[in-house]
Amino acid sequence: MRAMFYELFGQRPEIRTLPDPTPEPHGLVLKVEASGICRSDWHGWMGHDPDIALPHVPGHEFAGRVVAVGRDVRRFRIGDRVTMPFVAGCGGCPECGSGNQQVCRNQTQPGFTHWGSFAEYVGVHNADDNVVVLPDDIDFPTAASLGCRFATSFRAVVDQGRVRGGEWVAVHGCGGVGLSAIMIAAAMGANVIAVDIADDKLAFAKTIGAAAVINGKTTPDVAGAIRDLTGGGAHLSIDALGHRVTARNSILGLKRRGRHVQVGLMLGDDVEAPIPMARIIGWELEVYGSHGMQAWRYDDMLAMIAAGKLEPQKLVNRHVGLDEAVDLLIGMDRSQETGINVITRFE
Repeated sequence: MRAMFYELFGQRPEIRTLPDPTPEPHGLVLKVEASGICRSDWHGWMGHDPDIALPHVPGHEFAGRVVAVGRDVRRFRIGDRVTMPFVAGCGGCPECGSGNQQVCRNQTQPGFTHWGSFAEYVGVHNADDNVVVLPDDIDFPTAASLGCRFATSFRAVVDQGRVRGGEWVAVHGCGGVGLSAIMIAAAMGANVIAVDIADDKLAFAKTIGAAAVINGKTTPDVAGAIRDLTGGGAHLSIDALGHRVTARNSILGLKRRGRHVQVGLMLGDDVEAPIPMARIIGWELEVYGSHGMQAWRYDDMLAMIAAGKLEPQKLVNRHVGLDEAVDLLIGMDRSQETGINVITRFE
């Protein structure tokens, strides 16, 4: 198979011909029809993820067709159109038993714990617990865009954030996660404030449901501006970027007894970011983490897409080839593009 491959962190990946994967007894092999290019893939390439063993093939947002089935798999057949969340639960730990595969203690993640989907084929584990059949009316590029950013945002807004119609929701960061969160919160009937430092991303946010926007570069007090816009603060706030500044602004922009959800990964100097604990205590704020979404929760998200209430296809920026994806991956920390780029050509 043709695949994107690197042998050292930070080294420019190459396109190589590598052995095709074979299915684990509990797994599947998919012919990859589409794979999203995510900032998490960039973090992996930089060496920020301890689960990655070199050499490596990245890629964790994908959709495709089943081409090989492990002997213990019961729910899938060759030819099925499928996708999956980026976290695959083991199916046997207490977290999986409670339906929380997204925090499985033995989780696997294609593109991190084993070779991923920047390739013609990808192997997935524990298929019966983690793989989702695609409705015929959802195309592969749209499905690939769901696997990390959109599904993660759905859980963050709907499950962890418990959004309700009429509430004010502030979303800090208008990358793929943030734009997804804006669309989802607006579809749930919330009044959404988008926060970013790029005017073009803020303009796009308004086209997908943001009721108001704030440019953090030109606004001296972002949290104060949110409190002014909302008459006291947001009910729910999402840090979709993962930075000490956005996390702090997200918390300080809440109303009393508001809810903060941390979605953006806190890495590097931000791993131990300080938070305003006095405000959290005094105002009885709720602080949640959010990490992916379980496969069994896809039904509600897919139903909203089928009904036209969610349109994730609007977040897909470009379809690209595998060769083009090398430059897009290594340049993600500098990219000013809006939306999600998806690999759809692997030849």
